[in-house]
Amino acid sequence: MKRSEVNRIIEDAISFVDKRGLKFPSFATWNLEKWKNFSKSQKEIIDNMLGWDITDFGSGDFAKTGLLIFTFRNGNFYKKEEYPKPYAEKLLLVGDGQELPFHFHWKKIEDIINRGGGNLLIQLYNSDEHEKFADTPVEVSMDGEKKVIEAGGTVKLEPGQSITLMPGQYHRWIGEKGTGQIMLFEVSSTNDDTIDNRFYSANERLPVIIEDEEPRYLLFKDYEKYVQY
Repeated sequence: MKRSEVNRIIEDAISFVDKRGLKFPSFATWNLEKWKNFSKSQKEIIDNMLGWDITDFGSGDFAKTGLLIFTFRNGNFYKKEEYPKPYAEKLLLVGDGQELPFHFHWKKIEDIINRGGGNLLIQLYNSDEHEKFADTPVEVSMDGEKKVIEAGGTVKLEPGQSITLMPGQYHRWIGEKGTGQIMLFEVSSTNDDTIDNRFYSANERLPVIIEDEEPRYLLFKDYEKYVQY
């Protein structure tokens, strides 16, 4: 992905969310100068991978296959005494017709909540002992109601609806074409996207950035390069 594309995607996201009356924490819009003045007292942002996360999953076409995430809070697998939070909260924006490829998590339990906009279609499989698609029914909870979905079946999350996904449950989603951009929130157990994603066939989770212009915002994968304290 080009840095210019990342900059534009984040600016569009800020505008989209702002029009819905939601606000990001101040570090969401820090420029490079502000990041250079980073204080050790703020290191939870770095240690727990808070902030922006954008990927096209190696597709080269973010609008078709991609995801924008902003992590508001998170725990830490490796520093549990310093950061005892056992939970995470994220904003996820899904474009009209945009796909998130099949994957599951080994550790994370997550609730995906449609907070407004279009409809989200989620296709589900259990994983087998070889981490392939199983042919068994998938049991999920949707707004407190237990539902059993046939292997490869699809559920729809309309605005206001939610689903709980357990470790080992493959899920692929797509913004239902023609219904508009979707604002999702994810509430989950502690998450580390560098080690807790098993993609079925997608390419890299974290994008390679082509630096065609200066970053106006940092992704969490940029912190190591740009932030010192």
